[in-house]
Amino acid sequence: MAKRVLVTERIADEGLEALKRRGLEVDVRLDLAPEQLIEAIPPYDAIIVRSATRITPEVIDAAENLKIIGRAGVTVDNINVDAATAKGIIVCNAPTSNIVSAAEHTMGLLLAAARNIPQANASMHAGEWERSAFTGTELLGKTLAIFGLGRVGELVAQRARAFGMKLIAYDPYCSLERAEHLGVRLYDSVDEVLPLADFITVHLPKTAETTHMFGPDQYAAMKEGVVVVNTARGGIYDVDSLADFVAAGKVRAAALDVYEDEPCHGSPLHAMESALLTPHIAAVTHEAQARAGRQIAEAVWAGL
Repeated sequence: MAKRVLVTERIADEGLEALKRRGLEVDVRLDLAPEQLIEAIPPYDAIIVRSATRITPEVIDAAENLKIIGRAGVTVDNINVDAATAKGIIVCNAPTSNIVSAAEHTMGLLLAAARNIPQANASMHAGEWERSAFTGTELLGKTLAIFGLGRVGELVAQRARAFGMKLIAYDPYCSLERAEHLGVRLYDSVDEVLPLADFITVHLPKTAETTHMFGPDQYAAMKEGVVVVNTARGGIYDVDSLADFVAAGKVRAAALDVYEDEPCHGSPLHAMESALLTPHIAAVTHEAQARAGRQIAEAVWAGL
């Protein structure tokens, strides 16, 4: 009997076809509610998800035949890895599928914030012709602080260096040799970095240590007029207090692609012109989706 794979979110056709070519029976069932997933999971040997489907201990308990959980993306923070491991279920991901897209989106947000591009665009669509109101700042010579020099942080460093930015970073897991190779000055603490940065970007997983890693004390320590960016995971910035510092002008702009609760239809930043908000699209490119589909198909097949 063919092994069965449940796919609960959209992945590239290349991934689905790769699974089918290997004789796997693939069922695509989108938008399953949590209780529907628990009801559906028992007969499947594998499940492929993206970021919206949560694989909870309850789902894993109901998974009578499950051997592998595949996440078509970089992180696995929507999967209870401990529960899966306890039951002998493999958890895998597609760790390099969207890193270029995420790095490019980060640079897009940096440039948009520096040059007031969304505001100028909205003004033009309103039939106006304003110029001085949208005076921006160059990236050349400005200091970019990168929190997390992993795969995406490294690509951001490479691209920011091409713009002539000064690069500093905090990452307790990065060696001095690697940072020097990237042209980045590494610091030993968050507090050392905050007053130095004109722009801040975070490329960290969401953990107990990084949740609300940036709050009122950290914003107060930042340079006047700093721009903060997040294309990593929602909740690293405390958004409520961030909004206060944006309103006061201490933080000149906040550019976010990720949110603590998604989908996010409202936050204190939604009403602020200097908040640039995108709906978790850093990885949403044709190339990244195709890579994620192919990589997770290969990983799931190998696991099975």
